[in-house]
Amino acid sequence: MAAGLREHPGMEEPAERLSSDRVELRRWRMTDLDALEQAIYESQDHLVPWMPWAATHDRQQTIEFLTRSHDEWETRQAFGYAITCSATVIGSCGLHRRIGAGGLEIGYWIHPGWTGRGLVTMAVSGLVSQGFQLAGIDRLEIHHDAANSASGAVARRLGFTEIERVRVPEGPCAPGEVGVDVVWRMTEDR
Repeated sequence: MAAGLREHPGMEEPAERLSSDRVELRRWRMTDLDALEQAIYESQDHLVPWMPWAATHDRQQTIEFLTRSHDEWETRQAFGYAITCSATVIGSCGLHRRIGAGGLEIGYWIHPGWTGRGLVTMAVSGLVSQGFQLAGIDRLEIHHDAANSASGAVARRLGFTEIERVRVPEGPCAPGEVGVDVVWRMTEDR
């Protein structure tokens, strides 16, 4: 078999529900509006240093996010999930086609009341498994600002390899950032 080609073509999209130990991931839906709003509101101080959108967040942005999540799933550009624990929305994660052919970038955040329990690692582990089952995907990446050590710890625990640090031309986008992107990669042949 030629390098990078699979014997089986793979799935076109991941499962809409994924379970990974103590968390369940499920595709975002418009009925999640209130639960997501609450999670963002309660997490705002935790998110603002790393997520530029968090500083000016409002309900309309949440509606637009859920609409965009639906549209991106349908066009297979991104696959966004609610991270839930005991049916409570505790964060968000997804697989995004923004790093070129053959790759998906994984993004995630979690409510600060649920940190330190390995839940993000469990959620991202589920995304890794699904990501490599998708047609044409041979690499997954996690990108984060160098100052965000918690995001780097997730990548490290799951066996991603740090491949580069890149100064962001426009500089930091959020107050906690230093303007250096750390790129972690995992390949299908890991």
